[in-house]
Amino acid sequence: MSTPFPTSPIAAPAERSAPARAPAKPAAPRVPLMAQPRVQRVVYPLLVGLVLIALWQGLVTAMELPPYLVPSPLLMLKTLFTDWAALGGSLWVTVKITVLAFAVATVAGVLISFLFVQSKRIETALFPYAVLLQVTPIVAVAPLIIIWVKDPTASMVICAALVALFPIISNTTLGLRSVEPDLQSYFKLNRATRMQTLLRLRIPSALPYFFGGLRISSGLALIGAVVAEFVAGTGGQGAGLAYQILQAGFQLNIPRMFAALLLISLTGVALFALMAWLTRAALGSWHASENSHD
Repeated sequence: MSTPFPTSPIAAPAERSAPARAPAKPAAPRVPLMAQPRVQRVVYPLLVGLVLIALWQGLVTAMELPPYLVPSPLLMLKTLFTDWAALGGSLWVTVKITVLAFAVATVAGVLISFLFVQSKRIETALFPYAVLLQVTPIVAVAPLIIIWVKDPTASMVICAALVALFPIISNTTLGLRSVEPDLQSYFKLNRATRMQTLLRLRIPSALPYFFGGLRISSGLALIGAVVAEFVAGTGGQGAGLAYQILQAGFQLNIPRMFAALLLISLTGVALFALMAWLTRAALGSWHASENSHD
């Protein structure tokens, strides 16, 4: 008698279960436009400026002040457009002198800072003369430079560069000296040369200080250029905005004087904004000063 087959059904192989999907991350909340820091940095100063301009216009209109005392903002802007042929050329001259002086000050300041950091004795011996150069009024030195240097543009560039030089020297030297002691000991332990320490340790540590000096020096270069133009008193095609201010004062053309002052102020703001953008481009990916969102 044959043994019957088992009547229990054969269990089917278990089906492979599909891999469980990871829970989707919740979408980041959308930040309102006015709550974004980039927008606030632009909108808030513009709002304050518009309020001040409106108050200025309202006071001049209500008090009926004559244009030769205080021109209204509308009259100043109108003068800026009507006299742009002269003011635009003078603006280019002033910007050219400022940029050249800023470049000279940056290169000279960095080289002097590299010299100072090589030896504490060199820094101790020469740094007081850098301070002396900073505290000496450029108005007292500019006439001598203009006499010694025959080319008017070169003399004004030297005068403006002297004004802008000290922040580069001071900030860069401080940055080159501000090195973590542990990192410095690590480089000495690995027998790094003086050049390797400078390129791979001191310069990266000094970059935030260096860019801070650039932001200060850019404005000082513009101030030095305007002061040099005042002292030089050049006219004609080589006249800068300072000459336009002098001429407007002699002619009691106060709206034109205010228009020239507006161009100088806007140039200074543009230089500072350019240096701030350059700082964020260079340090934004790694330094804490540009990554803070407070």
